[in-house]
Amino acid sequence: MDECEAGIADIAKAFLKIGAVSYGGPAIVGIMQTELQEKRRWLAKQSFVDGLALVNMLPGPLATQLGIYIGHAKQGIAGGVVAGLGFILPAFAIMLVLSWAYDRFGTFAVARHSLYGIGPVVIGIFAVAVYRLAKGTIRGRLQLLICIAAMVLMLVTPISLGVTLLVAGCAGIALFSSRRMGLLALAGVLLIAALVETLGGIVLTQDVVQGVAPAADKPTLWGLAVFFLKVGALTFGGGLSMLAFIQDQVVAQLGWLTPQQFVDGLALGQFTPGPVLMLAAFIGFKIAGVTGAAVATAAIFAPSFVMILTILPLLKRMQNTEWLQAFMRGVGPAVIGALAVSLVRMVPAAAPDILTSALLVLTVAILLLRSVGPFPLILGGAVIGITRRMFRWDLLGRLVA
Repeated sequence: MDECEAGIADIAKAFLKIGAVSYGGPAIVGIMQTELQEKRRWLAKQSFVDGLALVNMLPGPLATQLGIYIGHAKQGIAGGVVAGLGFILPAFAIMLVLSWAYDRFGTFAVARHSLYGIGPVVIGIFAVAVYRLAKGTIRGRLQLLICIAAMVLMLVTPISLGVTLLVAGCAGIALFSSRRMGLLALAGVLLIAALVETLGGIVLTQDVVQGVAPAADKPTLWGLAVFFLKVGALTFGGGLSMLAFIQDQVVAQLGWLTPQQFVDGLALGQFTPGPVLMLAAFIGFKIAGVTGAAVATAAIFAPSFVMILTILPLLKRMQNTEWLQAFMRGVGPAVIGALAVSLVRMVPAAAPDILTSALLVLTVAILLLRSVGPFPLILGGAVIGITRRMFRWDLLGRLVA
């Protein structure tokens, strides 16, 4: 399937749209695949999977980095910058308004019921994306075995996703290029992973805690920027693991927010579309108003732009190298396995009852049987969620159950 052209304006419109209405953290990957790879044909399935592999091996937020990758694939550095900003800015604007309302009117419970119908729809979109990517990525028994092995590692061991993908890449080199080179690379990856596991957490935690601000003191703008730069540059595992680290540091170690304020910030983040790390804007706003929100947001996402836009030109120059092609043949199936595991883990929370389960199944069926974009489905899910709250469909659900 030929790739379609996209100008800077097309990239800006597409990512502003995605950033304004897409929910679900990792599930946003499914929306990007459906809207940009499947519907608009901006890049081939293999290129999309290669991008997923790259961003999963880097620290920082996955969806934002994938957007930068896609923009770069169409219009180079300018396209990457426009795509990343387009994805981030709508969420930043929404979070700024919500943070102001929170600060103005005090603690309040965000109406989570508005997301009741969106959750299962987003997971349905994600499920179809995983299925379609798997069809184009896994070819042959060896790649299927790599996919299954990656799923097992993620489900039953504490090994991180980044290490899992690197191990899969080394297996690809051993199976599809040079066994000796693959085994040597595998030994190197395991040695480095052990060193990072031993030293990395200590260095990050001590450096951040000791170098930014004393506990319970408000930081300067510079201290705020340093903290979020380090989080964006050094925290692996995607947005959710980054949120866990931020919570530990901002609440328990630094005392910038109370536990209740952090929980309220998380709730506002769930209500806000786009990157889950927009919680940084809430924290920045609580500390230094609009300027603090802007500094925190810029700092936590800046490393993603630098890493992706620096690495991609190098990879393009190396893309015809035999060992790199073999490496990607191993990583691709592992990415599919990782996405499948994420899907399994998200389903129970997104579809806790009969109505939401039916919404998830209906979304999958519509996407497989009809050519429909993700946004009408998301909006439909939102309407169902609001309607359910207004007319007490929960009572009907109990009667049916």
